[in-house]
Amino acid sequence: MHVVRGASGLLLGMAALLPVRAGAAETESPAAPPAVIPVAAVAPSGTPAPAAPAPASKPKRSLILSGSLRLRQEVWDWFGSGDQGSYSFTGSLLRYGATYTTPKHDLTLELEQPTLLGLPDDATLGAPLGQLGQGASYKDANGSQEASLFIKQAFWRFKGLGDPSNSARLGRFEVIDGTETMPKDPSLAWMKRERIAHRLLGTFGFTHVGRSFDGGQFVHNTPDLNVTLFGGMPTKGVFDLDGGSTLDDVKVGYAAATKPLKLGHFTGETRLFGLYYQDGREGVVKVDNRPGPVRAADTDDVSITTIGGHAIGTWDTPLGKVDGLLWAAGQFGNFGNLDQRAYAFAAETGFQPKGMKWSPWFRAGYNRYSGDGDNTNGTHGTFFPVLPTPRIYARFPFYTEANLNDAFLQVVAKPTPKLTLRSDLHSLSLADRNDLWYGGGGAFNRPTFGYAGRPSNGKSYLATVLDLSADYQLRKYTTLSGYVGYAFGGEVIDSIYSGSSTGFLGYVELTQKF
Repeated sequence: MHVVRGASGLLLGMAALLPVRAGAAETESPAAPPAVIPVAAVAPSGTPAPAAPAPASKPKRSLILSGSLRLRQEVWDWFGSGDQGSYSFTGSLLRYGATYTTPKHDLTLELEQPTLLGLPDDATLGAPLGQLGQGASYKDANGSQEASLFIKQAFWRFKGLGDPSNSARLGRFEVIDGTETMPKDPSLAWMKRERIAHRLLGTFGFTHVGRSFDGGQFVHNTPDLNVTLFGGMPTKGVFDLDGGSTLDDVKVGYAAATKPLKLGHFTGETRLFGLYYQDGREGVVKVDNRPGPVRAADTDDVSITTIGGHAIGTWDTPLGKVDGLLWAAGQFGNFGNLDQRAYAFAAETGFQPKGMKWSPWFRAGYNRYSGDGDNTNGTHGTFFPVLPTPRIYARFPFYTEANLNDAFLQVVAKPTPKLTLRSDLHSLSLADRNDLWYGGGGAFNRPTFGYAGRPSNGKSYLATVLDLSADYQLRKYTTLSGYVGYAFGGEVIDSIYSGSSTGFLGYVELTQKF
């Protein structure tokens, strides 16, 4: 049910613009008001309908329709790879869904229709050069296929299970770790969306296909505590247009407890989480720093447990608002026939001075994801990011949360209420020079491991990245976004690519919600 070939997919996406009302950006702007169709109670055939009850006691049943369309033109120039690494392509993503809601149940069905046009034909080179940007990743996963249509979400939510604070859902839906609750404080909410969420489980929403999960979820939610339990399997997707299929040999279990904090001028929250991941796909060669024949001979499953937590908070001071963030995780289990022993942590802080023009927010931080220093000792020391959304933490996504030191400065500003600017400066180095330079975001089809690795050649400095993004609210539910990012390659990149060590990513994106 997933194939729609050629330009027909793009025509379908463009046609959807005709009846569209003004929409909003997917992540930072308010959701468009859905079309709500009341559902009347119907009496059995031949039976007079009962008198309408008083409005206060009338059952709340409705059909909610909503959707979004995203169009993006991407330009890539990969490090030192000449004409093959310089290209542009177009991607569109149309989503449309319906939810039937009652006081006790919600039924949701959402369809997705992605389209990819103008992908490069020759942007994948032999090792160690590899895929020259995400255009090559799409091309390798799909060949000549340009579009598809599949079920993005289909789930049944049960509300008030034994207690008004309990709910559950079964079916296919999106899962993002760290978003079990969303604070009312706008600074805390931004920190959760941009610096906590998606680190280990995410939708990979920057790509034109994305990721969902098939499974079940239970939530206990009160003003003082949120407990979330989830178990399921990811879908294919991300770069593969076959986003409607399930990777039933990849399994995930997740549990989290989140508690808000409030004390005087301090507002914050803490979370503890545990995540179990098992990958039993056959014939998939793992990516790590062992020699190729050794990795190919390792057919054992990946089964990793990650335990961790985060704490975030803001303080109101006479000079402005100060914020802090801590996130940490440790891993144990098995990476094939190796023992998994790895860790990661993030420490960040920020300041929003009062009374300054453009309301700037200055932030700085350091993130470390452990690497492996010895490929012969039977232990895998590289942090494994599981199934994240890499672009949240790598806006120019040529690296990921593995074997990495990331020190950064960041400024967010609002010149006008409709315009948001953000600029990041990152200094990137490998956590261990004996490990690889990693990229990717986890399993997305059966033949591909989901992470790629390039040799460090005994070097450690990866790159310096400087970028700028702008998001402009054209109308209430229509957003125009732009991004430019330059990466100045360090000694790791210089040792692999012979040409210019500068990389570039730029795009223009229009998002419409309806």
